Amino acid sequence: MLNALAISQIFVLDQDEALDFYVNKLGLDVNTDTDLGFMRWLTVNVPGDPGRQILLEKPGPPSMDPSTAETVRELVAKGATGGHLFFQTDDAQKTYDTLKARGVELTDEPTQRPYGIDFGLRDPFGNSIRISQPTPPPAG
Repeated sequence: MLNALAISQIFVLDQDEALDFYVNKLGLDVNTDTDLGFMRWLTVNVPGDPGRQILLEKPGPPSMDPSTAETVRELVAKGATGGHLFFQTDDAQKTYDTLKARGVELTDEPTQRPYGIDFGLRDPFGNSIRISQPTPPPAG
């Protein structure tokens, strides 16, 4: 049966802009950047975790006809595609401050919740990102 999730996908309108955001603003690593001829296969991963990748996919062939791709691009531009990413950090406040200094669009401040501290942001295409500092499990 299944034993791992290897690649998740979100839609982006400009892969170069996405690469800049996810690598230079969020601090992810480029995993794969390959021209397949019919599409650019561009994945990033959290440093030290190359087994879990995020495909930064531009709407279009081979998975979409031109009409569908245009509709998806319109939805992406409105932030309505439902793309979500969830990351963890050891220090939510420090991560928040770093991203704020880098000019990232933050949607809320670090807030204590039952599961830990978290905050939100958006990528340049409207995809929602949450970053959390989980509460450690009780000892014993």
